[in-house]
Amino acid sequence: MRTKLFLLICCCQFLGISQVFAQDDFYQRLVKATKEIINPSIKYDPSYVRLSYPGGDVPADRGVCTDVVIRAYRKLGIDLQKEVHEDMRANFSLYPTRWGMKTTDRNIDHRRVPNLMTFFSRKGQILPKSQKEEDYQPGDIVCWELPGNLPHIGIVIDRKVSGTNRYAVVHNIGRGQIAEDCLFAFKITGHYRYQK
Repeated sequence: MRTKLFLLICCCQFLGISQVFAQDDFYQRLVKATKEIINPSIKYDPSYVRLSYPGGDVPADRGVCTDVVIRAYRKLGIDLQKEVHEDMRANFSLYPTRWGMKTTDRNIDHRRVPNLMTFFSRKGQILPKSQKEEDYQPGDIVCWELPGNLPHIGIVIDRKVSGTNRYAVVHNIGRGQIAEDCLFAFKITGHYRYQK
């Protein structure tokens, strides 16, 4: 019996199954971290703020949609402020120039949805943008275009929307860091998974 178990473990490791389990564990932890930061009292505040670096954050009672993603990943020890800044510094020409920037700004670059989309496209996994509920899994990062061409971002969690097979999303669209059924509420412009 021990020999069979040993062979099964060896085969799983050879086939990369252990890596799959590790990835699943990472996304379970990301979902848990995302749910821990749900707080409807967070004030939507897009103000430019000078941040410490690395590990800088806007005041805890404030934030925008990108801060949901930044704070969830930070709970897992991943500092998107630092990661995005370093990648932008090394590859500035690959990032959007919508703001007329001539160089990086570690205070705001990671707090802009188009920059996060570029970063996740470069460093993460690009997933299909579809209208199929089953294509969106807990831990996925989804980006949208809101009316007025405004970019938006959130994280899919493991809470199903009542009466559907669709998962809820944690985001901040002006009502705090909340979980709600918004996956197909707007035009989807990006769908990613990211694990450092």
